[in-house]
Amino acid sequence: MFNKILNKTISKIKKEDYKVDESITFSVIVGLLFKKSTMLIRGLLQRPFYRQAKGILFIGKKCNIKCKNKIKFLGSATIEDYVKIDALSKDGIIIGNNFSIGRNSIIECTGVLRELGEYLEIEENVGIAANAFIAVRGKVKIGRNTIIGPNVSIHAENHNFKTTDKPIRLQGATRKGIKIGEDCWIGSRVTILDGVKIGNHAIVGAGAVVTKDVPDYAIVGGVPAKVIKMRNN
Repeated sequence: MFNKILNKTISKIKKEDYKVDESITFSVIVGLLFKKSTMLIRGLLQRPFYRQAKGILFIGKKCNIKCKNKIKFLGSATIEDYVKIDALSKDGIIIGNNFSIGRNSIIECTGVLRELGEYLEIEENVGIAANAFIAVRGKVKIGRNTIIGPNVSIHAENHNFKTTDKPIRLQGATRKGIKIGEDCWIGSRVTILDGVKIGNHAIVGAGAVVTKDVPDYAIVGGVPAKVIKMRNN
């Protein structure tokens, strides 16, 4: 009976069918509910400071979220412990329903005040695992139903280095932006560099460094990443 109520509650929050594993004990569920309750309270206290917050917010302990007035939550979101988000940018951050980001992850929209980052858009049902680093700078978009593994790095900026008589840090940068399509799986420790477009339904293998566009339905891996095979063949 208790599991049915829990399943119904979670399904309502996520807006999709959800069932808790039947092997989970009652004591474990109680502990999780206590943690979620404290996260919910933090979310309720912070809610008025965001530009928009339509859904239920679960905020972990010791999170550092700056420029909340630049962030729009279009639905429910779970931000785990020790996450850092700096939304200082030209057009802020838009996050779709049923979003989660793992502990110790960092989203940084701007590196230097002389040139603000563009914006970050994350569509619904996106999950980002622990220790991710997203340097927005240029425009970054992550499509719906995409899952991102732990220790993934996304860098929407490249430093210029054409001349040797001037420090690299003073030669400016290019910002082509990054787009990750719908229903993608980005494996652990993947690095995605500026200017890359990853197509819909693509898979990027663990440890890959993505420097070029990835076609729809492609499975890529390696350094630099290359197409291994196609999912739709």
